[in-house]
Amino acid sequence: VEPNATIREIRLMFHKLYPQWYPARQSIKLDPKGKSLRDEEILQHLPVGTTATLYFKDLGPQIGWTTVFLIEYTGPLFIYFLFYFRMPFVYGLDERFTSSPHPVVNLACICHSFHYIKRLIETVFVHRFSHGTMPLRNIVKNCLYYWGFAAWLAYYINHPLYTPPSYGKKQINFAVIMFLLCEAGNFSIHVALSDLQRNGSKIRKIPYPTKNPFTWLFFFVSCPNYTYEVGTWISFTVMTQCVPVGLFTLLCFIQMTIWAKDKHCTYLREFKDYPSLRMPIIPFLL
Repeated sequence: VEPNATIREIRLMFHKLYPQWYPARQSIKLDPKGKSLRDEEILQHLPVGTTATLYFKDLGPQIGWTTVFLIEYTGPLFIYFLFYFRMPFVYGLDERFTSSPHPVVNLACICHSFHYIKRLIETVFVHRFSHGTMPLRNIVKNCLYYWGFAAWLAYYINHPLYTPPSYGKKQINFAVIMFLLCEAGNFSIHVALSDLQRNGSKIRKIPYPTKNPFTWLFFFVSCPNYTYEVGTWISFTVMTQCVPVGLFTLLCFIQMTIWAKDKHCTYLREFKDYPSLRMPIIPFLL
């Protein structure tokens, strides 16, 4: 291997010798317990001498992130409709194909569908993935999470005994406005992050606010896309006033806080000039 060889080139060379391990399945490390080396890293720039020992680990069968997201987000979209249209096998024959007397139920279906349609559009046209694949075994766990919660929420929101929010139209209208603002903000952040990786560049850069006001949250947090995502589900909780939605929102917040903290720490580690005012997910707090 030449000193100026990249890790990607080494992966390709390894694949030629062992065809069963395609590059996406390979984890190449300098230390068995260390982190996997990135494709763009160059051998001579790594902390090695004239000779280097690289460690290989089989990551198992992989699946592309685009395919993962399409599967994860298509499920909730169609599962929700099974409950919205009150299929006979869900609520019983007496309630089959009946419509809810509460307008908020129709509004909730529109908002829920809009959210996942937006996610599918972003997956195809906006997102640029720094890691091309994930282990195939994880798709089952992810689908159980998204599909299971979609069924649980839909069951209660579309149930014949569902009762509308306590404060009526005022509560619903306020929640819808917040929902749409958070969705617009989330989309704006995803576009801004995508623009950082134009022309297929995988070099990590510090994201900064643009002329779009929704991106100004970058002044205060490292991961405003997660902030807006949590805001979306809080709005949906207020709109439906449904306990399962609130529990789902809480779990989303916990998981996204973990992701945001990891990303924030990565930014601090890689960029010495990273803005000191930023917090991971909640301005000035968390």
